Amino acid sequence: MSSEEVFEFYVEHESEGERLDVVLAASLEEISRSYIQKLIEKGCVFVNGEICTIKKRKAAARDFIRLTLPEPSEIEAVPEEIPLNIVYEDFDVMVIDKSKGMVVHPAPGNERGTLVNAVMHHCEGRLSKINGKIRPGIVHRLDKNTSGLIMVAKTDSAHRALAGELESGKVKRVYNAIVYNNFTEDEGVIDAPIGRDPKNRLKQAVTDINSRRAVTRYRVLLRFGKFTHIEAALETGRTHQIRVHMAHIRHPVLGDPLYGPAKNAFGAETQMLHARALGFTHPGTGEYMEFESSLPEEFKHILKKLAGARSD
Repeated sequence: MSSEEVFEFYVEHESEGERLDVVLAASLEEISRSYIQKLIEKGCVFVNGEICTIKKRKAAARDFIRLTLPEPSEIEAVPEEIPLNIVYEDFDVMVIDKSKGMVVHPAPGNERGTLVNAVMHHCEGRLSKINGKIRPGIVHRLDKNTSGLIMVAKTDSAHRALAGELESGKVKRVYNAIVYNNFTEDEGVIDAPIGRDPKNRLKQAVTDINSRRAVTRYRVLLRFGKFTHIEAALETGRTHQIRVHMAHIRHPVLGDPLYGPAKNAFGAETQMLHARALGFTHPGTGEYMEFESSLPEEFKHILKKLAGARSD
């Protein structure tokens, strides 16, 4: 039985005129653009029912794309000497400040250079094995282009304890985001189930079909008229949760090409979303620990631009 994955979707108006490989890479975020280009060249991509092997082809709105992701060969996570910004480490757990652009664990087309490769080298293989050979130590994840704090379990017992805290909603996870449009309120709660988008299998969506409950609390930090700097806290941890929820209430994250406008006035190519605070009960000592990460320079630069535009 083949385990090939088939993705079908219509190109949205916001992506009109973008290169086909760019549109696909924005949707399949964990897969590298170079691998997407190879899939196009191999005839794995159909546009409106016809094979397309031209990666530079311009996408048109409502083009129907069909992508077949071949059955993956066995991926092996290997240790690599890659710099890590380690915020905290002891016998049981690590807290790492992940940079934007780093994939958390190996995937087709991204077998090297991931957080897992770096952590395996740093810990000399001493990591929780609960999530298998490709995701050792990974208790939760961050999207490739979301920066900020992530915890890693070094023992199986620590992993079980931290996963239990996550499942019960006891782990504090607070993000900063710049989103489109102004809010009429100062804070709110989005309680809306998230699952695979029935109309576009490359995306997540608020849906009642094969979905799970998702809850995000948000608070306005700064208003800039057409944009708002917010704080968002997760009560659940669904794929792309903040990005999907904010788009659902018509406040997509700035720079998010998958759930928001493909282009923006600030040149941000990826989402302005940063995992700023992480708090949990230490699995060994029972002590509550909390960590903070400074906003990335790109994030601060856009905030300054917004502040300057507001004062003009």
